[in-house]
Amino acid sequence: MKLIAGLGNPGTEYAFTRHNMGWLCVDNIVTNKNLGPAQNKFHSEFWKDGNIIYLKPLTFMNASGLAVSEAVNFYKLELENILIVYDDMALPFGKLRLRASGSAGGHNGLTSILGALGSLEVPRLRIGIGHAPGSMINYVLGHFPPEERERLDQIIDSAVEAVDTWLNNDVQHAMTIINTVRNQEEC
Repeated sequence: MKLIAGLGNPGTEYAFTRHNMGWLCVDNIVTNKNLGPAQNKFHSEFWKDGNIIYLKPLTFMNASGLAVSEAVNFYKLELENILIVYDDMALPFGKLRLRASGSAGGHNGLTSILGALGSLEVPRLRIGIGHAPGSMINYVLGHFPPEERERLDQIIDSAVEAVDTWLNNDVQHAMTIINTVRNQEEC
């Protein structure tokens, strides 16, 4: 069993904001797989497709650990079988980076998850949103300007492909594919 958790914030005002990149990725996957409406489970929108669980925590970003840990504990998942998908200001807009472990890098949603799971050994797919030119809060909760909006579908498609790569490979091989091959391409 594997878990894909896309991070974001509930509410229409956050629907197409930089902080909801993880949600946009999961939305794309469940729509393309025709998984139907979400169940409300684990303080999340929840879908199950065979041995894969898709989760969109409804706890707001800073409390994502509650939702993810509930699902992990219920299914008794090993940490290596979890993938957290989220936005990252440390990467240029549209770049993807897969990591097997590490610190939260200042991302409050990931901090919450790592704290709830008691480990830094949680795979994560970071989707670059670029550096905030001013207020970090306004930037991550801001909507995409037209030039970024034009590229958003392609970026989300690349993130979905990266999730599929992680699902079908061990994390080290997936990192080689995503971090080397994909980042040589222009989004």
